[in-house]
Amino acid sequence: MYKVIKHFHDLQDATKTKSGVVYREYNVGDEYPRKGLKVSEDRLKELSGKDNKQGTPLIEEVKEETPVKK
Repeated sequence: MYKVIKHFHDLQDATKTKSGVVYREYNVGDEYPRKGLKVSEDRLKELSGKDNKQGTPLIEEVKEETPVKK
């Protein structure tokens, strides 16, 4: 799972409307990708690194904690 660390509009996740194209907005703290959207490993690397249009990481991986057995 990934978490948004900087606000962005996903240019690869768009909806066409009568007014034009609307890009999916992600706010800080949102889970990425949204439910129902599958993205490639390359896309995850692009958004979590500096090789994107904003030039800064936009998402970070969140490691799921496994309960410690006693």
